[in-house]
Amino acid sequence: MSQDIRITPSILNADFSNLAAEISKIAEVSDFIHLDIMDNIFVPNFTFDFDAASSIIASSPIPIDSHLMVAEVDQIAIQYAEAGSASVTFHVEAAKDIRGTARGIRAAGARASIALKPGTNIKDYADYLDGVDMVLIMTVEPGFGGQSFIEAMLEKISITRKLIGDRPIWLQVDGGISLETIERAAQAGADTFVAGSAVFKSDDPAEMVTLLRNKARGE
Repeated sequence: MSQDIRITPSILNADFSNLAAEISKIAEVSDFIHLDIMDNIFVPNFTFDFDAASSIIASSPIPIDSHLMVAEVDQIAIQYAEAGSASVTFHVEAAKDIRGTARGIRAAGARASIALKPGTNIKDYADYLDGVDMVLIMTVEPGFGGQSFIEAMLEKISITRKLIGDRPIWLQVDGGISLETIERAAQAGADTFVAGSAVFKSDDPAEMVTLLRNKARGE
C-alpha cells in the first residue's frame, strides 16, 4: 500500500452560499479541492456552470481537481484546464476522443484523469493508461453526494492497481469514502481519496481530513 496518500475533499456537501469559508476550513490539511461539475444531462443533477466553476478555481487557495460529470466533455475538459484546474477528470462514458482530450488537458497545463462509473470495466480502457495521470474509480453512481460505498468496487480498485503497475499514475476513489471505508479502499490500491459528506458534515472538517489520511495509511 502506498504511503503517499492524498485527500481531496469534495465541496458537493459544503455550504454553496459560503464556499470561501468552507474551503478555508480544510485548505491547510487537504491536497486538492474536488470540484464536482454536473450538467443534469450526463447525470441527473446540476452543480456549477463554467463561469461559476471558473470563479471557484481562480479564488481557491489550494489546487482544484475538477471532476466533469457532463456530456460533450471533450472540449469542455480542455476549457477547465485552461481555467486553471490543477487536475481535470473526465468520464470515459462521455468522451469521444479519450486520448485527444487527455492530450489537450495536459497541453493546457493540468493533470489528465479518466473516470469510470461502477458498471464500466476498467480492462476495456487499459490501453489508455499511458496517456493519463490519474484514474478515478467511482465507488457510487455519479450524480449525488451522501451515497453508500459500493463494496464490489474494491475488486475493481485492485484490478486497476495491477493494470497501472509501476507507472506514476494516481488511483482515486470517489463515493462513500469515510473512516469506515477508506482503509479498505487503500488496501485495495487507492492512494487518492474524495470525501464529501464525511468531511463537511463533521464537527471539525480539518480534523476529519487528518483522520482520513491517517486511516488510509493504516495508522
